[in-house]
Amino acid sequence: MAIVHDWLVTNAGAEKVLSALIELFPNADLFSIVEFLDEPSKKEFLQDIHVTTSFIQHLPFSKKHFRKYLPLFPQAVASFDLRKYDLILSSSWAFAKGIKKDENQIHICYCHTPIRYVWDLKEEYFRNIPSPFYPLAQIAAKYLQQWDIQTSKSVDHFIANSHFVKKRIQNIYNRDATVIYPPVDTTSFTLCKEKEDYYVTMSRLVPYKRVDLIIQAFAKNGERLIVIGDGEERKRLEAMATKNIEFRGWIQKAKVIATLQKAKGFVYAAIEDFGIAPVEAQACGTPVIALGMGGTAESVIDGITGVHFHKQSIEALQEAVEHFESIYDTFDFATIAKHAKSFSKERFLHEMQTFIKEKAYH
Repeated sequence: MAIVHDWLVTNAGAEKVLSALIELFPNADLFSIVEFLDEPSKKEFLQDIHVTTSFIQHLPFSKKHFRKYLPLFPQAVASFDLRKYDLILSSSWAFAKGIKKDENQIHICYCHTPIRYVWDLKEEYFRNIPSPFYPLAQIAAKYLQQWDIQTSKSVDHFIANSHFVKKRIQNIYNRDATVIYPPVDTTSFTLCKEKEDYYVTMSRLVPYKRVDLIIQAFAKNGERLIVIGDGEERKRLEAMATKNIEFRGWIQKAKVIATLQKAKGFVYAAIEDFGIAPVEAQACGTPVIALGMGGTAESVIDGITGVHFHKQSIEALQEAVEHFESIYDTFDFATIAKHAKSFSKERFLHEMQTFIKEKAYH
């Protein structure tokens, strides 16, 4: 078996899925457009597995600027020689599903999302492109849309990481998909009933995560907020923060767990494909304030494991925090943690194994 992953540069949500797939299929060969993981991340989930990379790995300045070669990514994925494998499993949020295969090979795609920056988040990503390059970017986006639809036809079976993504696969590719939620580490993130008076959010600090909404809402309400994560938006977010808001960057897993366990509530404002962090918080028995759209509409039960708000605005989030405070005594931390178990890694491994046996070895 071959497993094809888009790129390996960080240990985020998609890599948690990849780690579980490697555990399920330890003898599979792994392919990725580039691999620039730091040593701790490599040891954590790749161990001694060799990664076959594409020609992008060896291009000038690719370690820091590999995304600049994005127009070449379709060619990079197509260059992988996968002819000897009966089964190809792609872990794709962009290009991995575009591999070349023969008719006698089976290609199962675990789709984290169709390519966001050429479909639903196109305008948001394009906002940062200098105006002289905008027409060229529009042409590239049109080409990638056509490529994305065309390559979807060579996928034999789609797995979606949420019902939200399943709908997007249907709308964009006109294909059906089976929903298998990503694995959440519910054995490390465990119930704690002793809560302290602070809120926490955790994500990459990039525009679509909308951490700016959370910062602005908490700058107004004065509640203590801890921000875990780093990214291109950090300086801008720190500039708008007040004294009650603390940035911790990326911290060790044990410290993440302890912070989530003791938090009064977890706050999340992104339209997420699934969103593992809000489920990790729930595994700690911590209720969540989340957008009632995307993956968090599925993982957070309004009024039981948290509170939904329905508009990405400071006002809507502020109202949600006030409502959260007013019903806080009704939350049962053990019930919240039990709900998170339905997204466990064990459940993911069982569902993936069952699906692949049925589709590939029937």
